[in-house]
Amino acid sequence: MTRARDFADLAGSADAGGLTGRNLIINGAMQVAQRGTSSTGIGANSGYFVADRFLFGRENSGQAARVTLSQENVSSSDTPFTTDGHSKMLKVDVTTASGGISAGHAHYIMQRLEGQNVFHLAYGGSSAKSVTLSFWMKTDTKTGTMGVSLFHGGARTNVQEISLTTSWQKFELTYSGDTGDTFANDNSNEFSVAWALSAGSNFQVTANQWADGFDLSTSNQVDFTDNTSNNIYLTGVQLEVGEQATSFEHRSFGDELVRCQRYFYREVDDDGSMFSWVGFADSSTAAYLQHPHPVEMRAEPSMSTTGTAGDYSLRIGANTVGCSNVPSLSGSTKRVGHVQWRVSSGLTTGQAVVGKHDATDKYIDWSAEL
Repeated sequence: MTRARDFADLAGSADAGGLTGRNLIINGAMQVAQRGTSSTGIGANSGYFVADRFLFGRENSGQAARVTLSQENVSSSDTPFTTDGHSKMLKVDVTTASGGISAGHAHYIMQRLEGQNVFHLAYGGSSAKSVTLSFWMKTDTKTGTMGVSLFHGGARTNVQEISLTTSWQKFELTYSGDTGDTFANDNSNEFSVAWALSAGSNFQVTANQWADGFDLSTSNQVDFTDNTSNNIYLTGVQLEVGEQATSFEHRSFGDELVRCQRYFYREVDDDGSMFSWVGFADSSTAAYLQHPHPVEMRAEPSMSTTGTAGDYSLRIGANTVGCSNVPSLSGSTKRVGHVQWRVSSGLTTGQAVVGKHDATDKYIDWSAEL
């Protein structure tokens, strides 16, 4: 069931200071954007680009639509701010129109959840719990039906419809628990929430029921990627157990950042002068440095770097030596990364070394995203 309603209707529900831990969504207030506040030309691939934990998805690489994603400020006069206290939002700006959506085309915003974080929903049995999804959303020009779906276990979908307008609305959607199938109680991608920007017939089902397959909307779906004047805004996302939406659970920025860093973090030397990583020389040209992760990550992360070898250097005693290669991953656990740093010569096996970035705009990314 669904309805858009005023904040005043929530009188008597949990207040902003109570019942912590209700929200299963991470970064629902769009506060954290470790990768940056804007990213352009998105649409050729699915991925994480701006607001942490919110994936831009696309089905079929041949689809023409491209978007800019950005973290924006909510106006202090807008209802998400005045009623729920939201200061940030995710903006989807269509920069290249779709040119039409065929059966296998789709675009969506999604958050994926670990199975162990939602296993208490008890799907697959008679005790399967209902959940309520609430969020604020609006468009600039395009209006009409959008599908909002839950997908779990890699097998089952439940789609509900909302009607977007050019005014902010707070939507509350209650989904019945799925008695038809369960999912793994582990750290894998077992549950997701998606907002369909477009959805071809291959991704359309009947609303308000659990069905087999990965689906995003219904036959009423509007193509929100069909014009470059289309902008869509989303904030205040909350998913909680039960059939009643409660007031948004505001978490501190630090708390939200730590939750996000389980999946991704950016390692950066803020001023370009600090030696931040410690290790030892393995040969005259190679050293292995430990990069402790700020939190235990969801899985052993991958590593990527920016810049050139000249942006990295090693300190050996009183001497600083420029690297001959960009640092590369030699191994990682959930708690620490082991990275090889190379120089042309000058190291002695077993000696202690420390490393740094020599440019403030260079960084190392660690990802264990779902």
